[in-house]
Formats: sequence, C-alpha cells, structure tokens
Amino acid sequence: MAVRPLLAGALAGLVLLATACGGDDDDSSATTVAATTTAAATATSSSATADTNADAVPSRIVSLSPSATEMLFAIGAGDQVVAVDDQSNYPAEAAAKMTDLSGYTPNVEAIAGYDPDLVAISDDDKLQSQLEGLGLTVWVGASATTFDDAYTQIEQLGAATGHVAEAAELVGQMQTELDALAKDVPTSEASLAVFHELDDTGYAAGSNTFIGQVYEMFGLSNIADAADDPSGFPQLSKEAIIDADPDLIFLADTKCCGQSLETVKSRPGWADITAVKEGHVFAMDDDIASRWGPRVVDYARQVHDALQQVAVPAG
Repeated sequence: MAVRPLLAGALAGLVLLATACGGDDDDSSATTVAATTTAAATATSSSATADTNADAVPSRIVSLSPSATEMLFAIGAGDQVVAVDDQSNYPAEAAAKMTDLSGYTPNVEAIAGYDPDLVAISDDDKLQSQLEGLGLTVWVGASATTFDDAYTQIEQLGAATGHVAEAAELVGQMQTELDALAKDVPTSEASLAVFHELDDTGYAAGSNTFIGQVYEMFGLSNIADAADDPSGFPQLSKEAIIDADPDLIFLADTKCCGQSLETVKSRPGWADITAVKEGHVFAMDDDIASRWGPRVVDYARQVHDALQQVAVPAG
C-alpha cells in the first residue's frame, strides 16, 4: 500500500507520519496526527434518514473508510458494496473491490461515477458537503475513541443497509469475546507498563484512544498517559520512554517501517528497557491496530496471548 495508517487510529485510527501501508486516518505530518485524532468519535447518517424498508436499502455502496468497509462486510452488506477506497484491503472480498479512490484526497466526480446510493466516509466535512451537494446519501463514521463508538457505528451501518439483526449479533459477539479475553488474564497489584509504538520517532497511543482501550481492559498501565495529551497520541522523547521502562512494547509500525525486536534493541539505550531485555516486544498488524472495526477482537487476542508470555510481577 502507499499510505501509512494514522491510527486514530484510528485507531481511530490509529497514527502515521510517513508513507507505507494504510489504515483509516492517514497523513504525512505530525501536526495533522494531533488534529485528526481529536475529531469527535460519533457517526451520523445524513442527507436522508436510513431505514430498512426494501425501497430504501442501498444496493450500490461506496466505502472510503477501511473501518467502515470491514464493518459492512462483517454484517453481511458486502454484496451491496460496489467499490472501496485504495486502503480497504480486508476482507478479501473487499480487497477485490478496491479502486484508486482515496479517502484522503477524494475525487468527488469519480465517487459519483459509481452511481452510489450510499457513501461511507470518515470524518470529512468538506467531502460530506460536496457529496450531499450532488444529492448523494452520506454516512459519516469519525475515528472511534471507545469500544462503544465502534459498536454504535456498526449498529448504524446495520440500520442503513438493512442488516439490523446481523449488526446486533456482531456487536454482541464482539462484547462477549472481549469480556472473555479480559477475564482470562491473571491480575496483579502491580500493573504492567505498556508502550504502544506508532512509529520510531516516539509517537504513541494513550489510554484515551480506541487502541488504548484494549490495553486498559487488561489492566495495563500506559506510559503515554504521563504526557497528558488530549489527542491521545503524544510524541514521547526517547529519554521519557527509557525512563518509563515499559514491561511490554507493542509495535504498530512493522509493515510500514520494518520495526522489530532487533531494530528496537539496536536503538541507543533501549537494550536496558525491561521489555527489550526480556524479549517482550511484540510486532502487531499495522492495519488491525489502526482500525476500529470487528478485528479489534483479533488485536485484543494478540495482546492476550502476549500477556501469557509475560511473568506477572508479584503484588
């Protein structure tokens, strides 16, 4: 892919600062990282109130949001999708419908050329206004900051596409699986410290982000929270990271930037960090880490499995 995920973000989607594989929110500047990820994590259906009447159910959906794309296919609306953006690479059925449409530099005329009766986008007031100006129905799903935001968006897309029951079932399944994973990790009075790396310049995800909620559900202490950054994605100095001495490091910059335990270990001063010394540096899937759709369960399962390898400190 040609663009790296911003992770607001997100996950939220999730945060990136150079070129590579992509998620929902991509940009090439650190300034935009903070600005984009503070967008309200709510979704609205505009231009027309979606209902589930047969005549109102869309049959030509264009999705310009990888997270929305994953949600649509997960609730059974994939057959209604005629085109997705150039970052919507999952699931395989969605990847087969990838086009050169971009959710970051959208071409309104090209989108309209697919004759859509519903366009799903991330938070973009200008694009929304332009599409609505052409008489198109637009669904907006801003970067989620909580699990509930994601559940709401799934339910909204279910209502908008005639898959209410499937959406409700998916949300229930996600909640059940996440609860089970959280309960399967031993607790301790001493919380393990975690660092979620977005890139090798120190950008991290705090607890007030969608992906940060995954670590919080396992009772982990996020070293990025000390920065008290309202965007949720502070840039930590290398000294701050070394001093925080995280017990676990999760790398969300493996595909885009080639980061690994070995590259982290080679950074000046990092070899003495507990996570590095004990080999508790985990390479994660950049795309999953930057999207707030159904695969958050997969990400949580990876964190759960990583925790099984870490000796919980005595209380």
